[in-house]
Amino acid sequence: RENSNENILSSVNRLLLHEGRLMLAESTRLLDVYLFLFDDFLLITKIKRNKKKYGGSDTSLIPVYPSLTPELQSFIREGGFCTVLDQPIPLDRLILKNVEPI
Repeated sequence: RENSNENILSSVNRLLLHEGRLMLAESTRLLDVYLFLFDDFLLITKIKRNKKKYGGSDTSLIPVYPSLTPELQSFIREGGFCTVLDQPIPLDRLILKNVEPI
């Protein structure tokens, strides 16, 4: 739900620890995802690309978000956006395992 996602991300007590792109293996296919690791949960978003760039050729129309990484800013400039893939995963319920690369 759009409203609940906005409320989750706007908490003043929440800290963004790390973010970045990752390939997620989902059954028989690979998904290009962008992860946001907060101090209390992990948010997995699906990367989507628009066919035309944001604001056309005039990059001055693109809003500036200094809190975003240069990688994410560049991605948005190219017309990309992220949609939440699933519910945020609380860190106290998250299990991490090392796996060998395929």
